[in-house]
Amino acid sequence: MQLDWLTVSAQIVNFLVLVWLLQRFLYRPITNAMRRREERVEARLSEAKATRAQAEDAARQLAQEQAGLEERQDEILEAAREEAKALRQRLEDEVRDEMEARREVWRQNLAEERAELVASLQRQAGHQVLRVVERVLADYAGTDLAGRVVEHFTERLEALDKETRDKLAEAARTQDRTALVQTSTVIESAARARLTRAIHETLSTDIEVDYHEDPRMIFGVRLTIGDHFLEWSAVRYLDRLEAEFGEIIETASLARGRGGQGERATT
Repeated sequence: MQLDWLTVSAQIVNFLVLVWLLQRFLYRPITNAMRRREERVEARLSEAKATRAQAEDAARQLAQEQAGLEERQDEILEAAREEAKALRQRLEDEVRDEMEARREVWRQNLAEERAELVASLQRQAGHQVLRVVERVLADYAGTDLAGRVVEHFTERLEALDKETRDKLAEAARTQDRTALVQTSTVIESAARARLTRAIHETLSTDIEVDYHEDPRMIFGVRLTIGDHFLEWSAVRYLDRLEAEFGEIIETASLARGRGGQGERATT
């Protein structure tokens, strides 16, 4: 059998053309499509791997944050407990200090009231004693004690210092030359005569001496010449005694107050 080489050549050419056509229009598009699909799959796989890695990182970070939060939670709770303890201690100290301050004020007020009460009782007792003395003097002003008062006044007049004597004498010379003697009761003539003689000898013989009774002059004598006077009275002694008694009580009250403050400062 003889081969028709022309036919064989034509078939070979047709085959090659068919292969080229298949490669051009079938295999290449399929290959390209498969390659693109593989690339997309690979990209998705890479993206999935990246997403998984991110998720794992996020999970690890979340776990770390959770662990840190739990650790901080313990620290926060401990700090809150310490702060609450400190606050309670501070409030207890403030309440204790306030109560102590109130007790101190109460003790101070009590001490002051007690001191005032004691001073008031002392003043009342002292005043009562002075009033009793005044009544006793008033009751005995009309007895011979009045004569003793005039005698004592006469001795004081005779023993006057020069300055006082000169003032009274000058008043007697320049004014109405009248001396007024006031006593609580009528004095005996002998005592009156001695007092008149003492006035004349001490001040001036030209002085006219008048005697008057004044119930307010309890146990005392008052000599008045013009604007000047000389007086001795038990009432004046009582007034002086009362003033000194008040000063003593005031000093004692201040001393008690300072002593109480010192005691409180020590305690």
